[in-house]
Amino acid sequence: MIRAVLWDLDNTLLDFDVAEWEALCTDFREFGLGEFTEDMLKDYMVINRRRWQALERGEMEKQEVLEGRFREFFGFLGKDTSIAAAFNDRYQELLGETICFRDDSYELLKSYQRKVLQCMASNGTKKAQTGKLKNSGFDKIFDLCFISEEIGAEKPSIDFFTPCFEEIDKWLMEREKDLPYSGGKYLGNIKKDEMIIIGDSLTSDIRGGNNAGIKCCWYNPKNLPLNQDLRIDYEIKSLQEVKDILQIF
Repeated sequence: MIRAVLWDLDNTLLDFDVAEWEALCTDFREFGLGEFTEDMLKDYMVINRRRWQALERGEMEKQEVLEGRFREFFGFLGKDTSIAAAFNDRYQELLGETICFRDDSYELLKSYQRKVLQCMASNGTKKAQTGKLKNSGFDKIFDLCFISEEIGAEKPSIDFFTPCFEEIDKWLMEREKDLPYSGGKYLGNIKKDEMIIIGDSLTSDIRGGNNAGIKCCWYNPKNLPLNQDLRIDYEIKSLQEVKDILQIF
């Protein structure tokens, strides 16, 4: 039985690509950098992806990912690289202003309130994720929110998950007796096979779940190939398929 779900946020519950495009277009306009184009986005994504992957491998600090990607990108475009820090600060704010739900994710999570412990587990920045949670209404749904910037470690590191498990066990110890499924018999001491992580990223969500020893559900709406040696317990194309996995109703 699943007692706790760790949800990834970006490109799982929310469409990050839509928010990213709007944020970059607005940021370019506000900083007087001209029009942000689709060709620019392609070049930026190559730089951004490379740096995030380095972070996940423990080869780069997060601030160097966040600011360094824009320094590198602006250098590639021949623009002023000294604005990278300020540009990134504004970008983090803008990311939280555009909300686009994936697969009716808000209604899905709302339907699970008080039926299972729901947690957000994200590598996003505190500033960006706080805005997304507030503007999406997820802040009223999640029981616990885990942000790597606050924890001090990134998915897929076990150092991200260990404090999460401690908080989950504490939450369950204090509140689980009131949940409908418990019948008063469950009080903390959660087992690894009673937790599941649901996310789109093989390198952070699924590898992280593997490292932590919990169940893993790969959200794969684009039907991407599995090109890594990873344990995947479930693969779904739509978030609505989660209902068949959790089997709470």
